[in-house]
Amino acid sequence: MEKAPETGIEESSSPNTSQDDHKQWIEAQDYLKRRLITEDDFSWKLSEQNEEEEKEEVLLRYVGGVDISFSKEDTSVACGTLVVLDIQSQDLRVVYHDYYLVTLTVPYVPGFLAFREAPVLLELLERMKKNASPFYPQVLMVDGNGILHPRGFGLACHLGVLADLPTIGIGKNAMRSTKGSLKPIFISVGHRVSLDAAITIVKMTCKYRVPEPTRQADIRSREYLRKHQTGMSE
Repeated sequence: MEKAPETGIEESSSPNTSQDDHKQWIEAQDYLKRRLITEDDFSWKLSEQNEEEEKEEVLLRYVGGVDISFSKEDTSVACGTLVVLDIQSQDLRVVYHDYYLVTLTVPYVPGFLAFREAPVLLELLERMKKNASPFYPQVLMVDGNGILHPRGFGLACHLGVLADLPTIGIGKNAMRSTKGSLKPIFISVGHRVSLDAAITIVKMTCKYRVPEPTRQADIRSREYLRKHQTGMSE
C-alpha cells in the first residue's frame, strides 16, 4: 500500500474516477481558489502588545488540529479527528476533541485529496460550531499541504476557504521544528494566515518534530479507530 504524498496517509484502493469527475474537481478548485487569502486576516494577536499599544485583539489561544486515519483492513473506513489545544497553558493542554467515523466513497487522486477528506473534517467543525463550543479554534493546522500543491490549492486551503477559518498546511518539511529534529516539516499558507505568521504559530506549538495540534489529532484518530475495530470484532 502506497502513501498519499500530500498527507502521508494510506492511499485508498477505490476505483478510478472519470474524466468528468476530474474536470468538475478542477473547476471547483479554480472557483474556491479565487476566494483564497494568503495574508494575515484574523482578529487575534500572536503575542502581548506593548503597554503603549492599545489594541482590542484577543490573544491567540485555541489552536486546532485535524487528521484522518484509515483502517488497515478496509482503507475506505476512516476516522477524522479534530482536537483543540490551549496554547496559553504550560502543557499545551487539549481542551476539546471529537471523532467522525465514516466509510469513504471518493478515492484518493493525486492533487485532489481535499475532495476525499475535506467533507469529513468540515463535519467535525460544523458539529463543534452547532454545539456552541467555547473552544472553537482561532486557527486550524491541517495534516496536508496548503499552497504547496501541484495546483496551488491543497487540503489546508480548501478546508480554510470552505470553513472561512485561518488554516496552516503541515507537510513533512520546510523548517526544523526542534533542535533534535533531523527531518524537517513543510509549512505552507492555508487560508487567512501569512507564511511568517504560520511559522511563528508552528514554533509555538512544537514539542516534537510535528506540531502538537496535528500530532495529537493523528495519535487520537488512530487510537479511536483501533478501539472501534476491536469492539466491532468482539
